[in-house]
Amino acid sequence: MRILSFPEQATPFPLRVQVRELQEQAWPSPPGALAAADAPSHDPALRPWSMLLVDEESTVLAALDILSKEIVHAGRHYAAGGLSTVVVGRESRGHGYGRRLVAAARETMIDQGLDLGLFTCDSVLRAFYESAGWHMLPGAVLIGGTPGDPFPSDRPGFDKVTMAGFFSDDARRAEASFRHSRIAVHPGRIDRLW
Repeated sequence: MRILSFPEQATPFPLRVQVRELQEQAWPSPPGALAAADAPSHDPALRPWSMLLVDEESTVLAALDILSKEIVHAGRHYAAGGLSTVVVGRESRGHGYGRRLVAAARETMIDQGLDLGLFTCDSVLRAFYESAGWHMLPGAVLIGGTPGDPFPSDRPGFDKVTMAGFFSDDARRAEASFRHSRIAVHPGRIDRLW
């Protein structure tokens, strides 16, 4: 097995088709709303970076995207990234493939020079992400959407926790300011919350 990485739009088409199939397993589209495999899944302004775990036959077993942008928190600027569309094929679950890919994504964010990684997940997935090197950020709420149309992770009906990794010295020094806070990531209208 190997991990392949590409800017989302540069992912080879046969692999993108497989990724869309896995995403459809996890999050089925409404009838007639299936996007073409060559259509972007994310806002290009977020510099989507796709990571795929493939077997020897180039079958995609797991996939995710890293989205990144500059954020301002407590008056300081940070290069931040988040995980999006983390998916493992039904028949590939239970073998550690997702954990391997999520841990590799954390290392990729560090290699890309990001200050920190922040994302939300369903609370039942907390232990999974912690097993891949991420940490729950106590009391933190990510504010997605846009400043004019915010989309907070603590909205009614959501059961989310915020996961984080502090990579740069500046981010590590500021970690306490992220706890029990509302963090504006505002990824936009396409990726309302990464």
